Amino acid sequence: MPFLGQDWRSPGQSWVKTADGWTRFLDEKSGGYVGDISSFCKKDDHNKENLFNSLNYDVAAKKRKKDLLNNKAKIQYFHQEKWIYVHKGSTKERHGYCTLGEAFNRLDFSSAILDSRRFNYVVRLLELIAKSQLTSLSGIAQKNYMNILEKVVQKVLEDQQNIRLIRELLQTLYTSLCTLVQRVGKSVLVGNINMWVHRMESILHWQQQLNNIQITRPAFKGTTLTDLPLCLQLNIMQRLSDGRDLVSLGQVAPDLQVLSEDRLLWKKLCQYHFTDRQIRKRLILSDKGQLDWKKMYFKLIRCYPRKEQYGDTLQLCRHCHILSWKGTDHPCTANNPETCSTSLSPQDFINLFRF
Repeated sequence: MPFLGQDWRSPGQSWVKTADGWTRFLDEKSGGYVGDISSFCKKDDHNKENLFNSLNYDVAAKKRKKDLLNNKAKIQYFHQEKWIYVHKGSTKERHGYCTLGEAFNRLDFSSAILDSRRFNYVVRLLELIAKSQLTSLSGIAQKNYMNILEKVVQKVLEDQQNIRLIRELLQTLYTSLCTLVQRVGKSVLVGNINMWVHRMESILHWQQQLNNIQITRPAFKGTTLTDLPLCLQLNIMQRLSDGRDLVSLGQVAPDLQVLSEDRLLWKKLCQYHFTDRQIRKRLILSDKGQLDWKKMYFKLIRCYPRKEQYGDTLQLCRHCHILSWKGTDHPCTANNPETCSTSLSPQDFINLFRF
């Protein structure tokens, strides 16, 4: 505990209260005790100010040196005038910075799911968290996760779109929870086990609601997809990035069934998602001796991840280390901010919080 005068435990030193707290000083002239606090306060004001400035400079220099030696970047998220700081380091060095759970709480995903360009991005992020990062979330973050998931399900029930995507998300989450609940004795989940059982029951209820959806044909009479020329129909089908959508579209009408079996259509789909090397390893020949691109596609997706495609993604500015949605202005100080931004996939975003 510092004393107002001479510190009898440390000969030649004294404690002086500064703007940054109590600081220990050494009397270089006498090499012994420093007088009481009144004698120190009688020194020249100019010398005292220089001394305080020197101390502040030393503290700031040590802090900068520590940050440089850490060799880890701080990442900030700019949204609605809020900043999220992420520091990749040890537990002590991360004090005051955010984790994946804290970032998940502060990011406005509830509004993002209302934007059709960001919907698939958020759903993919929820799926990745359900697979491997659910236990890294805090109790509040896990509750927020379930609230966002409920809003996603309600949106799908109202719009009757992206049904298969949400079914896969719910199945992934339910499978992960079944595994975690069995390990409840190892404290892998935050909260009471009955609460998680209730959440699992909610997931089953949402799955049942999705299974009961019956899509009705629109009542209006106008031009439909089958009324368009075949070249336009094929051009539209070429814009689908999921082979399962092509199969579903082919079940609508006999004419679309013929187009959905086009070899060139499946060839372009394979070349879009996979590399030439991956394709060469999974060659399948048809009875006619030709490459069966449709069978090759469904075999490839079981072996390799498909190319991810999103209407909008989070952007990382390499200059000022700020995260923001594409098209959202942030206070970048670079001369050419456009050249400093890098798109982050959902997996890249999660990797930012791995220490």
